[in-house]
Amino acid sequence: MSYVVEVEGEAAMHQLGGDLARALVGHGVVYLEGNLGMGKTTLSRGMIRGLGHEGAVKSPTFTLVEPYELAGATVYHFDLYRLADPEELEFLGVRDYFSADSLCLVEWPEKGAGVLPRPDLTITISIEGEGRRLLLAGQTEHGRASCQRLQQKRSMAERD
Repeated sequence: MSYVVEVEGEAAMHQLGGDLARALVGHGVVYLEGNLGMGKTTLSRGMIRGLGHEGAVKSPTFTLVEPYELAGATVYHFDLYRLADPEELEFLGVRDYFSADSLCLVEWPEKGAGVLPRPDLTITISIEGEGRRLLLAGQTEHGRASCQRLQQKRSMAERD
């Protein structure tokens, strides 16, 4: 299942992120794709805050991964932009992060090709007028069900 969402502004991206994190029920593997400046980190910030984190959410550009231990979920936010070779992920013990009860958000997943697990959901972000267009594509049953929950929630909110 695929679902297209258009958002305009940082607040709308944060709101979408929170809704999406709840639709994912706090677990899964999400690939975030798009050019620099598309809003991948902003969406990730919304997802992490949507699960209850109240502090700063920094981009893990130099650390590669930032962990967030939350009441109902463990979130790992990856930014692989500076990764030179996917094998570097093996040295980090990357496989330990991808458990059934964690939510892994992966920016620049193509840099980890061959090492990263299959995503539940792929989100491709592009520019659309003044805002952003997000194509959410469920890759697994969990990803497809999450897209469907998000679509239902947003449809209900639009009717209210």
